Amino acid sequence: MNNPLLAQFAVSTVMLVLCVAIHGLGLFSLARLLRTESSLERLQRVNPLSPRGALFTLTIVLAIISLHGIEIWIFAVTYLVTGAIKTLEASIYFSTISYSTVGYNDTHILTEWRLLGAFESILGMILLGWSTSFFFRMLGRIDAH
Repeated sequence: MNNPLLAQFAVSTVMLVLCVAIHGLGLFSLARLLRTESSLERLQRVNPLSPRGALFTLTIVLAIISLHGIEIWIFAVTYLVTGAIKTLEASIYFSTISYSTVGYNDTHILTEWRLLGAFESILGMILLGWSTSFFFRMLGRIDAH
């Protein structure tokens, strides 16, 4: 592409759609796994502070962190493939700080690709919020009983 801005928007759009699809599918699958009739019945008898309650919580947290990790790695690989960042370590670091909206600095990324990092920050904020909402909804299944 001759237009760097257009290339950034195109790659950013593909990344947004891909990550939202991965995140949605992941959360939907996790909710479906936890929504079976027998699991709902068992959860009604679980004390949130019991080992089973802690294991339930830990499972959800690890699954959510795994989803975010996959999305961070997809962005890191994109930075490498586009040549926006030269090394894997710098790519993962930049992707993590962008996704988490820490945004330490953009010295790791080429100027021509900075917008992709900004899009990752916006996406990270949305997906982290979505995950937080999901997490509290799942915890409500045992806490309310």
